[in-house]
Amino acid sequence: MPADASRTAQPLRPIRQNRPIRPLPDQLISQIAAGEVVERPASVVKELLENALDAGTTQLGIRLEEGGVRRIVITDNGYGIPADELPVALMRHATSKIASLDELEAVLTLGFRGEALASIASVSHLVLTSRTADAAHASQVAADSGELQPASGGVGTMVDVQHLYFNTPARRKFLKSEQTELGHCLEMVRRAALARPDVTISVHHNGKPLEHWNAGDVATRTAQVLGDDFARARLPLDEEASTLHLYGFAGLPTASRGRPDQQYFFVNGRFVRDKLLNHAVRSAYQDVLHGDRFPSYVLCLDLPPEMVDVNVHPSKIEVRFRESRAVHQFVYHAVQRCLARQAGEQGDSLHTDAGLDAGGANPLATARGLPGGGAGAGAAPQWINYSAGRQTELGIAQPRQAYLGMMRDATGGARGHGFEGGAGASYSPATAPGYVPASQPPAWLADAQAARADDPPGLLDAQRFVRPSLDTADGAGDDEHPLGYAIAQLHGIYVLAQNARGLVLVDMHAAHERILYEQIKTALDARELAVQPLLIPVTLPASAVEIGAAEEHQDTLRQLGFDIAPVSPTTLAVRAIPALLKQADTEALARDVLRDLHSYGGSRVLIERQNELLATLACHSAVRANRRLTVEEMNALLREMEQTERADQCNHGRPTWVQLSVAELDRLFLRGQ
Repeated sequence: MPADASRTAQPLRPIRQNRPIRPLPDQLISQIAAGEVVERPASVVKELLENALDAGTTQLGIRLEEGGVRRIVITDNGYGIPADELPVALMRHATSKIASLDELEAVLTLGFRGEALASIASVSHLVLTSRTADAAHASQVAADSGELQPASGGVGTMVDVQHLYFNTPARRKFLKSEQTELGHCLEMVRRAALARPDVTISVHHNGKPLEHWNAGDVATRTAQVLGDDFARARLPLDEEASTLHLYGFAGLPTASRGRPDQQYFFVNGRFVRDKLLNHAVRSAYQDVLHGDRFPSYVLCLDLPPEMVDVNVHPSKIEVRFRESRAVHQFVYHAVQRCLARQAGEQGDSLHTDAGLDAGGANPLATARGLPGGGAGAGAAPQWINYSAGRQTELGIAQPRQAYLGMMRDATGGARGHGFEGGAGASYSPATAPGYVPASQPPAWLADAQAARADDPPGLLDAQRFVRPSLDTADGAGDDEHPLGYAIAQLHGIYVLAQNARGLVLVDMHAAHERILYEQIKTALDARELAVQPLLIPVTLPASAVEIGAAEEHQDTLRQLGFDIAPVSPTTLAVRAIPALLKQADTEALARDVLRDLHSYGGSRVLIERQNELLATLACHSAVRANRRLTVEEMNALLREMEQTERADQCNHGRPTWVQLSVAELDRLFLRGQ
């Protein structure tokens, strides 16, 4: 065995020094505790905000410098601290919120351990200034000296924290960039803002205003913090059962997101990340969300304090319930009922049989006066949603002549026969919603037309749009192109195609998204991802989080084919994007990529979260709804789908195409009955 190998194979010997066992100094104890409580500047912001809210404040001012690393100042107008108690407030385990085990088990305040100020003071220069309503003036104490002296200030408390980790430089090295730390601080402020909409909050960074939220109601505050998109797609929820009360807003399933970055759950006013609660909400959405999509929500659960233990985590972000199963079921059923009520009000079907009434009748058949509207009239395919019959722009009662005119024009074969629709007006296929005529029929369609030039005019048969090689009883040749050949486009969303079995409907955006996803993934794995430099760089206003993500993850961005860099503290410039995504909206694409990098981390995103990131990229460049495609383009899409792995599902788990056989079509129109 080589000498080096033998040396490394030996176990490490413990180094024992002849030191007596003795208590640690208070300062060192506080610094050890600070390692758990004060992880980064955002932890300081969280602890001080909780103290301010516990003190009954109605106005909060937050001032940050250099992302909170250089300075954090939080001012409130709460009750204040008496002058003689200020030095005590900086001592370890000193608090006014609990005094016994019974009070600990029934605590309702956000803070209660009495170690936040002492821990923060042990790793920074902290100055505490406060004044009560009956005091003639404010008083101030500096943690370094412990001396109490008069100061100026209104009723309330101001905590000034400067030079975080100045005496523990090893901890400071682990901090991220200024913009990243600022982003984490702002997230703590958002949580407090959502929990307490009755408090006015303002945030300044490096002397410039960032956020200001006036006191108001919950609906207004959630719209201010989470944006208009959430405000337009939220469902109010307010349910009670015994001592449990759940209220807030649940996001619509159609507004789901690719990451769980808008999920806020509060227990007795405290923001928590609890697996039990997250699972309950996720389970309520499981029937209406596909794949790895995440719902957005702001939910508040109130329950007696003795039913929940908040003293299980150093940062108090986790809780334990005395009756966990009862809480889980209550939250699950409350959210599920909220989503079900929305479906009933909007007429949307959450289940395949939701379009049938209690007697099993087909409401679409009944409304049109067709016979056999009852349950015994031939079952329709399970994926059919009869609520689509209420779409006014589709024109369900189109005149038969107009429909035939559209179909005949699609083959380029008016053949001299005019079709009249309605009150004798000539039908134009250009007026058909979503219909896109081909500029020139492809060769296979021209051959089919020539082969049937002598057919009598009338209703087109089932093989009219199929190549002659497919015009056989056994569907010979269909193995080569199982998705068939395109006929038309419906509402700018769906491609209608015909194969030997019948009708194929394709969601063109979902299908193209899967194709792009596989192409990007293959190119990235082979390190052959082509880059498209932009002749004119795209500049966009950026948040602190986006600036920080762009600065920190330059290597990852380059691997993905992006050149995104800050050009000012509030502006980003995009100079290059992947060539496969050159048709995408550059600004929206850049924002989503930076959001993924911030959420997942640059070192992990290409290993553990590659699928999510590539799905984001593919979604941006996929063909959008309402884009008109020619028949040649639609057929090219079908051929790409046939050659792409897992092309039957999009990146979010939704189907990209469905098959409707001729027999199923016959049942829809009651043929042969």
